[in-house]
Amino acid sequence: MDDAKDIASRTIALVGLMGVGKSSVGRRLATSLAMPFVDADAEIEVAAGRSVSEIFSDLGEIEFRSGEHRVIKRIVEGPATVLATGGGAFVHDGTRALLKARTVTVWLQADLDVLVERATRRDTRPLLRGKDPRQVLARLAEARYPLYAEADVHVMTGDGAHRDSVRAVTAAIRAYYARDTG
Repeated sequence: MDDAKDIASRTIALVGLMGVGKSSVGRRLATSLAMPFVDADAEIEVAAGRSVSEIFSDLGEIEFRSGEHRVIKRIVEGPATVLATGGGAFVHDGTRALLKARTVTVWLQADLDVLVERATRRDTRPLLRGKDPRQVLARLAEARYPLYAEADVHVMTGDGAHRDSVRAVTAAIRAYYARDTG
């Protein structure tokens, strides 16, 4: 599989903790593969008519995850895209099963220091609000990494250029398809 067109035949779902670069790497990956890019959180906000933070605040995480599942299901049933999921999407059993069945899942992972620096650039992370970001992210990593490890492809990203992460993701997906068909 040497052709980007072959890689682009199926939705590529990026999973991982907040701040790892799912949206920023995803946009660039989509461009490099000539695929549409979809950010699940942005789609949830459009569907709900309010921000992720407001949904968390008004309805709680359980209801948010239920709505997130419905939105992701709609996305993956459509044309192939590069999909940036929310950090907790892959933790939801139904969403994880759906993504594993319908997409190539890519776990983007980075060192805790990188995640803390990136995740605290904006005050839009409901799980961090009013808490120590390092403690929250360390706790989330401990709980979520075993689930993220179920992804088809694992890519360690650093604090370098996003183009390097895009190259690493593309190479890892090519290797995944080569394994899968070889």
